[in-house]
Amino acid sequence: MTDVMLTLGKGAKVPSYQSEGSAGCDVSAALAGKELTIPAGGTCLIPTGLRMQIPEGYEIQVRPRSGLALKHSVTVLNTPGTIDSDYRGEVGVILINHSHEDFIVRDGDRIAQLVLCKVERASFITTDRLDDTARGSGGFGSTGTGH
Repeated sequence: MTDVMLTLGKGAKVPSYQSEGSAGCDVSAALAGKELTIPAGGTCLIPTGLRMQIPEGYEIQVRPRSGLALKHSVTVLNTPGTIDSDYRGEVGVILINHSHEDFIVRDGDRIAQLVLCKVERASFITTDRLDDTARGSGGFGSTGTGH
């Protein structure tokens, strides 16, 4: 278990795992008793009231909740979103409403999942040549053309 320090703004809830085997913990909207409407086809930044201190070498990924996606066609726009270990501002979740009807987000609604992930930084090295592979430079979708 890895500790993530939190400060809670007004109305914020501590993220919670819904089952023993959950990889993601649910994060809720902190709307000070109000609600927001995401218009059909629109996007909205939903505040959570959370500020986090994520350990160095980790990130928190913001991912959609499958129930919102299936039942309402609402998902996280930049999925997975990344919260970096050196970010200290309020966590917001960008939701997009893919449906043909407005979607109402109420204070305290579970709007996304957070997943703590270990990260490794890359050292980028320039070269004049890369190793050949069977796929080569086939491009997008090149591995899905076989029957």
